[in-house]
Amino acid sequence: MGPKAKKSGRKKRKITKAERLKQLQEEEERRQKEEEEARVKYEKEEMERLEIQRIEKEKWHQLEAKDLERRNEELEELYLLEGCFPEAEKLKRDTRLLSQWKHYIQCDGSPDPSISPEINTFISLWKEETNETLEEVIAKSKLVLNQASTLADLDSGNMEKVIQDENVTLYVWANLKKNPRYKSVRFSETQIGFEIPRILATSDIALRLLHTHYDHVTPLRPVPTSLQEHTATVTHFVKDEVKNEEAAISKELQEEGKQRENESNSVQEEETKFEEQGDSEVQMSLVWEEPEATKFELEMKLLSETVLSAQLLLIENANEKPCFFEDNEVDLCQFTTLGGVYHLDILELPPQCKPMKGWMIVEILKEGLQKYIYPPETTEDVETENAFPPIEVTLEVQENVIFFEDPMVARWDAEGKHWQTDGISNVSYKSEERLITFSLETFGPVTLIQDSHINMPFQSWELRPLDVNKVLLTVTTVFTEIQIQIKENLCMLASIKLNNKKHSSILEGKWMTPISFICALKEAGLNIFPSGHSHFYVVINYKDPLVEMKAYRQLALLSSAFAFGWSKWNIVCNSKKVIVKLKEHLTEEPTQKPNWTLLMFSGDRAQRLKINEDSEAFSEALQEETEFHSTLYHMVKDFASKKAMEKIRSSNCQFIDSVCYMLLSTRLLSYS
Repeated sequence: MGPKAKKSGRKKRKITKAERLKQLQEEEERRQKEEEEARVKYEKEEMERLEIQRIEKEKWHQLEAKDLERRNEELEELYLLEGCFPEAEKLKRDTRLLSQWKHYIQCDGSPDPSISPEINTFISLWKEETNETLEEVIAKSKLVLNQASTLADLDSGNMEKVIQDENVTLYVWANLKKNPRYKSVRFSETQIGFEIPRILATSDIALRLLHTHYDHVTPLRPVPTSLQEHTATVTHFVKDEVKNEEAAISKELQEEGKQRENESNSVQEEETKFEEQGDSEVQMSLVWEEPEATKFELEMKLLSETVLSAQLLLIENANEKPCFFEDNEVDLCQFTTLGGVYHLDILELPPQCKPMKGWMIVEILKEGLQKYIYPPETTEDVETENAFPPIEVTLEVQENVIFFEDPMVARWDAEGKHWQTDGISNVSYKSEERLITFSLETFGPVTLIQDSHINMPFQSWELRPLDVNKVLLTVTTVFTEIQIQIKENLCMLASIKLNNKKHSSILEGKWMTPISFICALKEAGLNIFPSGHSHFYVVINYKDPLVEMKAYRQLALLSSAFAFGWSKWNIVCNSKKVIVKLKEHLTEEPTQKPNWTLLMFSGDRAQRLKINEDSEAFSEALQEETEFHSTLYHMVKDFASKKAMEKIRSSNCQFIDSVCYMLLSTRLLSYS
């Protein structure tokens, strides 16, 4: 074994008890010192924080006091500015009266659609006129629909007939050959047709397809109770408001009449004195003009309240859910018919003409055309399903209608008065060719349906001024981007994009009144207008109706000089507040990199926010060097240019009303 390792010469000195106690004491003193320093630092920071909070709270109270001090003045100015809404309503009323007068003096026999007795008389007389050709019926149908068109006839060697105009297309095929191998029916120059079973191919039948480009069947469906009550409430409310308005004005006029009688006596007594002073004409004019001014102010005030109530009812949600529907029944609160109605019928072929000794002999049936029942109501055939198979139908989807998803097919139940989806199978849709093929167990009216809320909720929106009294509203959805121009009392579809590609529509470039425009967009499948029940089918960002309505009115007032847009923070804030982004915009061209300002509005208070769209967290902190205001108008007045404010004050009342109506109809603040 080797030598052992040498031990260290020095031993580690042990810490004595006194030294250990001293060390612990020093550590305790150091800990206490650090705690004291931390406590002092915390108290100092807390005092500073409380001081800052106190200053901010004091500043906040000062701003609130300042806002409260000028609130009445700002609200009075806003009331004067919002006088454009009753003024626009009065212009619309005058226009309706003028239109009724022009219709009255025209005396062309056409009924006034706003007068029910005239419509009933017209329909009754029409029903009595049974001996009319199809062309005459179409001509009268065009009178009902207020449209004019040309008639196109297409004949084929297969005894087919096509009669067409812009409202109705009729396809007729008569089975004269009764060839069992001829089971495929296609109308000339179209892909529309049928695949009929052998039993029909050998029968004396005619196939008739009447395509009405409008839906006149759905209105036959009874309205659900909850929806009917809600609609009736709105209608009666507006009517009652108008009646109350007229009654109040009438009462006021009666009181003025009595006042004038009393005043006339005093005027007669003092007339001599006024003549001596040479001021009789001036004094008389003052006596008579003042009541007229009072009457006008009263009328405008009542009209303003009526318009305000009607606008609020336009966006208030119905309290009750739509009624439950039976299996296979189409919920028309959730779905809508598009492209009109296809009336499919099988008719018994009437007796044909026979030549005999230079004469054409034909048997005339007194009862007229009879429907061929398929499948028959009673049959002894055991294998009924095989003997009477479904008929395959191929239809052409109307050009002017947009389906964002494959359309559903529904048939009309005449007994239940509703659309339903049973009895239809093997549905296939070719979007490029716009052809839909399906199998139908029994013939009758069919239609194509689409989810009414397929474009809701919206992804974003923007309202941008274009010119004097002209703006562009852009609504972006999952499937499309719709641009709408608004000027004065008219709206126009500016462009549509599908999958980021421009899509052409016959509606582009056509100016219409807001209500007609909304109806036209819905009929084209471009539904961006929520109904009273839409919130049951769409996840929405609910906002208080009163706050929402006030916001739309004030955005419309500012729309001629300011651009507004969707803000992601509008979803974060509560239902009593709305947030939009805003920037002054006086040129027609869009700004490349706009510097947006965020505004928060609660119905009675507007403020600029410190955060922007790129901020990481939401905060209601006030932008530095800014104040509260009672209205959005006075909020933007703090930083707007003189030119912008002049443009706002000179805006046309009909233009402001149209912009407001479109905002109320789209409900961008709740459905984005």
